[in-house]
Parts: sequence; structure tokens; C-alpha cells
Amino acid sequence: MQAEGWLILAVVGLAVAILIPQAGIRARWRRWNSARSRVLFEDALKHLLDQSQRAQPPTRESLGGALGISGRKLLNLIARMEAKGVLQSVGGALRLTPEGQRHALQVVRAHRLLERYLADEARVPLGQVHSSADKAEHGLTGDRLDELEAHLGYPQRDPHGDPIPHSDGSFSPVDTVPLTDWPVNASAEIAHVEDEPEFVLRQILALGLRPHLTVRVLEACPEHLVVSDGEREHRLPPVIAANIHVGPVADAGVRLAGSLRLAQLPDGREAEVVALDPAFRGFSRRRLMDLGLTPKARVRAELSTAFGDPRAYRVRGTVIALRNEQANRILVRPLEGTGAPMGAL
Repeated sequence: MQAEGWLILAVVGLAVAILIPQAGIRARWRRWNSARSRVLFEDALKHLLDQSQRAQPPTRESLGGALGISGRKLLNLIARMEAKGVLQSVGGALRLTPEGQRHALQVVRAHRLLERYLADEARVPLGQVHSSADKAEHGLTGDRLDELEAHLGYPQRDPHGDPIPHSDGSFSPVDTVPLTDWPVNASAEIAHVEDEPEFVLRQILALGLRPHLTVRVLEACPEHLVVSDGEREHRLPPVIAANIHVGPVADAGVRLAGSLRLAQLPDGREAEVVALDPAFRGFSRRRLMDLGLTPKARVRAELSTAFGDPRAYRVRGTVIALRNEQANRILVRPLEGTGAPMGAL
């Protein structure tokens, strides 16, 4: 009887799963299929937007190759996107409509904000944030994205240097060129590192080359580029160097104006905060700002410990302790005649 009882329960459970879709296999399959369909739809939008921004008009072939689909499945996806009003087919080319572009930018916004979160808050290695964000980007609503953006302090760039679209779809473009096009013996700042293909990204990061780093091209020929980061020289094949995009050094004028790292400020000297290191983000950056270390704030080096780390600083009337690792992230300009005690801030 006991075995018969278990058999009856199993049969009843199977019947419930089949006859009551909300509680059974059908419902789970429908949810999975709906999620899979959304991922495919949004990945298609990202590909179409990316190709358009690269001035490479997307085609059915490029879309199918990017998504790994073909035949009837590809045609059905294109037809669904046309029916939704996000895509137009013009001959063999595909074109996003204004609504399609708006939707695509929101997907990109979700992806890049998640990359920023994973790099800054979750401490995921930079070489892994792209694939991790790819898996999580499809489940975020507009409200959740607004909350995430505010939590991160409204970042302008993702960890690879790409601009993050605002909620209205606008963004600040990055004016850069591939490292292969940068003149020899001129300093440049790495603004962006391509996140695909992933094995190339990993090679670049393994060399210590990442956004905000200042580099100089020492030699360029068809076979390789020799690049210095100020400490080491790297010999890069052009196919690798082309994935590194650079621009003028952003804080070159600041450095020429006599700024230095806060950790270098002598005891008893007062300085004005110029900026925080742009590569220093997330909770640690927000903590420094909460302590009052914002541009134009005045700070004084009060006291060094026997080992020199941590060190005491006075800012906005309060004495705080900072480790050298933190103080090195704060760029300051010393003020003249500040050997006397600092006045009220």
C-alpha cells in the first residue's frame, strides 16, 4: 500500500504540473522561452547599434553571425523586430528605427552600468566584467537602472572607457583613435580598451595597459609597436595595439601647474584638492568625497606616524586618517605660505 500511495502522489503531481500551467512544467518552459526570446531580441538590438556606430551597416548575415542563428529562426527574429517597430529592412541592409535606437541604448546603458558595478563594487577582474554583465543586463527595468546609476555616483564611462548612455539615451562621445594611429614620441592617455575578442582583452590587461594610463609610442613599424607606460616597455603586434584607443592626456595641464599626490604633501603644508584619480571608483571614491575631499577643498598634512602610513590630514575642520594608497589617489596643488596653522574651512 505504501508503494501504491507514492505512485498515486506522483501521478497526481504530474497531472497538476500539466493541467495547471502556473504551477507546472508548461509555465516554467514558457518563462524560460520568453526570457530566451528577450535575450535574443536585445542582443540583436546591441549588434545593430554597434555596427551603425562603427559606420558598418548591419546586414542579415552580420546579425546571424553575431547571434549564432540562421535560416527560419533569423527571418522570424527580423520579422518580429519589424513588427515591433524597431527595425527596417532596406534591400539587404538592416536599419534601426528611432524607437529601436532608443531601446538599444537602454540595453547598452544596462550593460555598461553593470560593468561599472561589477568592477567597482563586486571587484570582478576587468577581464571578466563583460561576460558577467552580458548575462545580467536583460532583467533590469528603467527604475532599477536609475537606482544603480545613482548608487554608482552617475559614472560617465564603463571600466573599458566606453561612454554610458543617460536615461534619455544621450551620452558624451569619446574622441579617440587606435594606438596604431597615434604619432611616435607623443604622450597619450588610454581612453578605451575593446572588450571583444576576450582573449585579446586579457592579453592587454595582463600587460597592465588599461583606461586612464598614460603611454608613449616609442617605435612603430608594420610588424609591431613599442609602447612605454613610464616604467616598462611593451612590444605589441598591430592587431593587439588596434584594440587600444587613446586620446590626449587629460590632466597634462594640471600636472604642469605644479600639482602632486596628497601623500607627497610635506607635514604642515596646506593644499587645494584638484581632482580624484578617475580610475578610483566605487565605494572607496564615494568615501573620500563624503570626507570632504572634493575639488577646491583645502587640506593640510597634519601628522605622520612612525611608519608613515596611515597619515593624518585636516579637511573641513576635521582630522582624518588616510593610508598612502588612498592619499595617492588625490591630486592636490600646494598653496603658498601655508606653514602656519590652517584657518577655518
